[in-house]
Amino acid sequence: MENKLQHLQTLHFTTQAGKVYDIPLSYQLFGKELYSAPIILINHALTGNSDVAGENGWWKTLVGDGKVIDTNRFTVICFNIPGNGFDGFFIDDYENFIVKDIAKIFIEGLKLLKIEKLFALVGGSVGGSIGWEMLALENNLAERFIPIATDFKTSDWLHSQCLVQKYLLESEEKPLEKARVHAMLCYRTPESLNLRFKRETDSEKQILKSHDWLNFHGNRLNERFSLKAYKLVNHLLMNINGKENELENINAEIHLVSVDSDLFYPAFEIKNTYDFLKDKNKNVHHHEIKSIHGHDAFLMEYEQLNTILTPIFLN
Repeated sequence: MENKLQHLQTLHFTTQAGKVYDIPLSYQLFGKELYSAPIILINHALTGNSDVAGENGWWKTLVGDGKVIDTNRFTVICFNIPGNGFDGFFIDDYENFIVKDIAKIFIEGLKLLKIEKLFALVGGSVGGSIGWEMLALENNLAERFIPIATDFKTSDWLHSQCLVQKYLLESEEKPLEKARVHAMLCYRTPESLNLRFKRETDSEKQILKSHDWLNFHGNRLNERFSLKAYKLVNHLLMNINGKENELENINAEIHLVSVDSDLFYPAFEIKNTYDFLKDKNKNVHHHEIKSIHGHDAFLMEYEQLNTILTPIFLN
């Protein structure tokens, strides 16, 4: 199936804050033709987009022909978070949006596409948080839910990190680069950086290679992402408002995936969610990625993730 960027009709949408917007929701499809096979919705992470598979796909190691999310068996759909800029659409007054708004917009998008049931809903980081809120709203939407390195709420810790990001994004000089440098230190761990760089210095630039690596990530994001979009998604991370009692009504088979070294969505928080759902006799499973790389392990530890996901998608 051609996986070009597609657009739904513009949504006339009222946010939880009571503000009305015209939302041009965009998406991409991969794999089997729509309605001819089971459908998997993948919600992208912070600076990701709908291009989840194929040559430039950010998750092409896991999504594709013969991959664990096999596009020979499934139709895969991925929406762009409105305002992420991948489709040219930005939101100026982003503070009027919370994650529940994005969840409602995605649900509306599925309805416009006449998709009533998902074989699976998968989301990493903020994409998984959107998934939690979608299923809290539509309890029967998915047969399987796989939230990876994510949670149904903004913890005090996550809010605190995003508050630092917000301050950096308000800087007059290089706001996006500064925020990205800080973010990389949330996404990785001391062990990950120390083992990789070993205090080595770039002889030409006369700075530590770790310093140069952080500059690289700041500059690279500034080249491919917009400040306006970053402010939006950072604000979304600060406003994930799922409630425990709402989770009890979700009817999907739930597979929570944590990373033992995650500093952004700590593993113990995800384990707490698992324990809560288990106590409520929900059909819930907990898997843990062992890694020194922290939050970003869900984009790096493909072998472990492949092992976790394979039985979920084979059954």
